[in-house]
Amino acid sequence: MGFLQRMKEKLTGKKDEEQLEQLEETNEADAIEDNAEIEESQAEETTKVIESAEKPVKEIVEEPEVIEEPVVEEALEELPTIVEEESETKEESEQKRHWFSPAAITEKFKHGLEKTRNSFSSKVNDLVARYRTVDEEFFEELEELLLQADVGFETVMQLIDELEMEVKRKNIKSTDGIQAVISEKLVEIYEQGEADITDLNMQPDGELTVILFVGVNGVGKTTTIGKLAHRFEQQGKKVMLAAGDTFRAGAIDQLQVWGDRVGVEVIKQSEGSDPAAVMYDAINAAKNRGADILICDTAGRLQNKVNLMNELQKVHRVIEREVPGAPHEVLLALDATTGQNALVQAKTFKEATKVTGIVLTKLDGTAKGGIVLAIRNQLHIPVKFVGLGEKMDDLQPFDAERYVYGLFADSLDKQIDELDEQHKDV
Repeated sequence: MGFLQRMKEKLTGKKDEEQLEQLEETNEADAIEDNAEIEESQAEETTKVIESAEKPVKEIVEEPEVIEEPVVEEALEELPTIVEEESETKEESEQKRHWFSPAAITEKFKHGLEKTRNSFSSKVNDLVARYRTVDEEFFEELEELLLQADVGFETVMQLIDELEMEVKRKNIKSTDGIQAVISEKLVEIYEQGEADITDLNMQPDGELTVILFVGVNGVGKTTTIGKLAHRFEQQGKKVMLAAGDTFRAGAIDQLQVWGDRVGVEVIKQSEGSDPAAVMYDAINAAKNRGADILICDTAGRLQNKVNLMNELQKVHRVIEREVPGAPHEVLLALDATTGQNALVQAKTFKEATKVTGIVLTKLDGTAKGGIVLAIRNQLHIPVKFVGLGEKMDDLQPFDAERYVYGLFADSLDKQIDELDEQHKDV
């Protein structure tokens, strides 16, 4: 299946909607089965109560049971409340369905990458308009545009080489539809032949998943932790937070504010405490309370690189000792608006600890969204989440195809429409 056809499915959400419906049908069937068991159990209890309550007729006649009016009135008053609660539950269910719907997610990528698209894609469109044929000069100008978008030198060189090969292989002469070819190659370069690289390493039900967050101060690390906790809560997971950034003034309070907002417990100690001790307490608390996920915050900046490395390694050792195999994810928060400086930060933290994924914040605030590709290609670390806005649900799992669509949405929409017309004619 070609890139445009795959993208059309993600835009309409047809394939994913079918999966959602199948999941809902399974859940509904389970609910019906559970309700049947409950009703059967209640019927048995009722029978027992009736049997134990049976008395001679004389006793019933002599002492008739009188139902007081206030009791009836109270029961009637409760009915609207029950209906309201059921209505609220349905509304919450619909909200969650919309939040996780494929079409809504694709729209978030489109909106979140608007600044980059307005800068980068418009220039590519101008380039296509000026060059009616694909030649060497066209590739030279395209190379320059990609570099300006912070895609990174190595990635740009690889992309141009692969594009030139693709153009020769398919004997492409015209620049018409070249955006789709560029898009497909960008996705291939990002994924590098690996499947499910953006999936989190979640543990089976009943086991604790520990996620460690690292990153310098000011990149939106605490906010991201709060949004991720909310996301897991919406999925029905029991989440707890560990306030391991005990060095920065106000960091503990900031995490507590997010904990209160999301409705999750925060394990903390006083400012200046040993972060490793906080992790120890948090893990034990998470185990005792039956938590599914523990998200751990850490200090963003210590006196020097050596101190940073030592502190993170100590925290890592304590977590691994208490939960073998943990932390299951080490996510590095990077600010997309810092461009190439984000790469420098990533290299430092990669040396300090084993980073398993990147969370790229504030992607909606930069016109140089190509940094996603540079991070992946130069550091060989996948971007697992991206921040596409200020709202709680604007933190989204990274999707290479949706990301590339966000870069070229306007021109790709036209090509998808043309594809539909061709299928109608056939």
